[in-house]
Amino acid sequence: LRAKVDQMQGRAAAQPVATHPAFAGLLQLQAGSTYSVDSMSLAVALMAGPSTDGAWCGVVGTAELGLEAAAAAGVELRRTILVPDPGEAWLEVAAALIDVLGVVVLRAPAHVAAKDVSRIGARLRQRGGILIAHGDWPRSEARLSMRDVEWVGVGQGYGHLQARRVTVEVQRGTAPARRARLWLPDVEQAIRRVESVPAEAPTRLRSVS
Repeated sequence: LRAKVDQMQGRAAAQPVATHPAFAGLLQLQAGSTYSVDSMSLAVALMAGPSTDGAWCGVVGTAELGLEAAAAAGVELRRTILVPDPGEAWLEVAAALIDVLGVVVLRAPAHVAAKDVSRIGARLRQRGGILIAHGDWPRSEARLSMRDVEWVGVGQGYGHLQARRVTVEVQRGTAPARRARLWLPDVEQAIRRVESVPAEAPTRLRSVS
């Protein structure tokens, strides 16, 4: 019934979108929704599922995207559009990309007005796209954050960073938060659950606050 009503109102019904396997049990992406994250690493992880599945993606308002790391996570760079500095037209650029791309990652340089949030939300529902906001975004479907970050490969004044494991927390409205330990990334630059890490991974860890 909901799908029929959405169709009659000219809106794309919320449908599951390919989501990275590491998020199984944590989050299922839905078309027409907005998700907010507190790090570009989480934005890349969310973008990787749809990108691997064939979606075109865009990244607006930030130069923090590490192309090598994004490719290793599963983001297809040949189907990714980068607009690191849209200037004052950042909202218009994001809206235009939502019209033609499956996923748009946006780092807004300023507070987003309620009317603009509503306008972007309506566009997402019509196009069946996904917005991943790096930072706060009102009325997000879910908010993702990283906790308890630990690095692999750091010694007492020697070594180099090889992998990172984190607790990913997913908050949806007032429901209890869901949490899982993820390698973000592991020693092979892949994103996966901690329990599925390769046995040969280094064990030297150092907590980072």
